[in-house]
Parts: sequence; C-alpha cells; structure tokens
Amino acid sequence: MLSLTNRNSLPRTLGALCLWAFTIVPPANGQVHEWQPGDTIIGKPTWVTTAYEDTFAGIGENRGFGFLEMVRANPDVDPWLPGDGTRIRLPSRRILPSGPHEDIVINLAEFRLYHFRDDQVVTYPVGIGNSSTPSPLTRTSVRMRLESPAWYPPESIREEAAEEGRKLPAEIPPGPSNPLGPFALQLEEDGYLIHGTNKRFGVGQRVSHGCIRMFNDDIEELVWATPKGSDVRIVDEPVKAAVQGNTIWLQVHGQKETLSEADRDRLWRQAETALEGIRRNEPRVEIYRGRVEDAVERASGLAVRVGMVVDKAPGWRYWRSSR
Repeated sequence: MLSLTNRNSLPRTLGALCLWAFTIVPPANGQVHEWQPGDTIIGKPTWVTTAYEDTFAGIGENRGFGFLEMVRANPDVDPWLPGDGTRIRLPSRRILPSGPHEDIVINLAEFRLYHFRDDQVVTYPVGIGNSSTPSPLTRTSVRMRLESPAWYPPESIREEAAEEGRKLPAEIPPGPSNPLGPFALQLEEDGYLIHGTNKRFGVGQRVSHGCIRMFNDDIEELVWATPKGSDVRIVDEPVKAAVQGNTIWLQVHGQKETLSEADRDRLWRQAETALEGIRRNEPRVEIYRGRVEDAVERASGLAVRVGMVVDKAPGWRYWRSSR
C-alpha cells in the first residue's frame, strides 16, 4: 500500500479520492513524439505548477501519465494534496523498450504502452495484471477491434467475487458498469484484451486479472489507429540504458517503498549488464558509480545521466537489460 507523505491526512486523502473519482475531466491524450528508426530516447523534462484542487491522479490523466509514475517522480509531494503552487515533475523523457520498434510494445515495468506509427511514437499509461494474475510476457497480434463490448467474466473471476461476498452475472452488457469500457482490442493471446475501464484509478497500477487497461479516451484513439493483425509485444524491462550524443542515460523502474534487498540486487545487476554493453561498444567511457547507485536506489523511472563517452560524435545507440 502506498505510504502518503502525511499519514494524518488520510481522511482528507480519502475525500480527495472520492472527489476525483466523480469529477468530469478533459479527455486523456497519448503523448506524441517524433520518431525515426534507430531513435531510442524520446521526450524531454517537463514541469507543471499545481493549482489548489490538483491531484496526481487528475494531472496524470489529463497529461498522459499513470498515478504510480507520478508518485515515483515526485516522492516528497503528497499525491492527493500537493497544494497550490507546487512544482511537479512529469516523467516525460523515456528510453524506449527493446526492439523491434513496430506497432504496439507494452513495457509492464513502466506501466506504459508504445504505439509506433510511421514517423511517430505515441505512448499511453496502462494498468496491468496484479501479482496473482500477471499480464503475460508474449508476442502476439490484434485479432479484432471491439466496440461497446460485453464482458463475460471467466469462472475463476466469478468464484473470486463469490468468496468476497459479491455475485457476478455470466454477462455484463455495455454500459457504465462494464469494466471493459467502450472499446477493446482482442488479442490472439487467448483471453487477453487491451481495453478501457470503468475504474480510472487502475490505470498506471497492478490491478487487473491480466488484461491491459487504458483510459477510455486513450483506447478509443488507439483502436482506430490499430489495424487487425498488428503486432503486440508485452515485455518486462525495468532497466534501460542508452547513449545520446556523449551522454549515458539510465532509467530504472520500481517502487522504492516495496523493493526488497533481492529486488535491488536484481536491478543493480541489470544496470551493470546494460552499462557493460556500453563499455564494450564505446572506446572511452566514464561511468559515475554514485549516480548509478542513486538511480537504482530511487528506482524513480526517471531517465538520469550516469556517465559520458569521451570524444563521442553526435548520435546514439541503445542497450537494455530485461528480467
């Protein structure tokens, strides 16, 4: 469970959550970046200043970020009561997941979907499977587009609901009670969808039974831009490194509050592997170990400078480390 900055603010926090849940917000939008084959870093640092009514959930939905990535990027700010005039960092510089960079790539570690379209890449925050029913690591494709889908809960989910004292019908028709939202992409990976939601707060978190959740405006945009047969790769890459110009970048995704020593050791080994790839391919490299250690310890999801390539000409290459 997320620890809030001020535990005494819990009653106000719950009130803010209820207010956000029933607030009408502007449509969510994917983040659009110019992109060419071979590019591996997109975006640039972005900051916003809050108004008194802002929350991380609202800012994230309006600007295309998930709740947890907002929290990780701003660990010292109360996500529900940031206050008036607080400067908030948006984690908008990204190292792309490993290739091939075609059609849809979903990186579970960063709760993000990438859609590669000609000379652009559009990114969206997503919700993913929980620890009991994780989203699959797979390479599949889009079987069909679904508009106003009905939901037929599998027996396992109905049994789970019954154990919690809830009764799920065999079919939930389209409408506000349908957890699939207004649109979905059915995948060839049997039983899995990329779909909308009737629970906006789940976007950017581990809350589903394995499917990929999106904000409703995002999935509506995505389904009409995704032809049948498009590739879909789902990967889990918490550590990524790249060289851009003469700068070495490292991006580590995790949730600091829940990372065990074993988790940190795994992230450290993956960071070492990624950076060793750079050392093997660049003649003169300086890695700042303190910055690497800090990036792993924070696991903030922010792309940070951790070194340089001496006398490096303009351009960049990419290495990654996956679980």
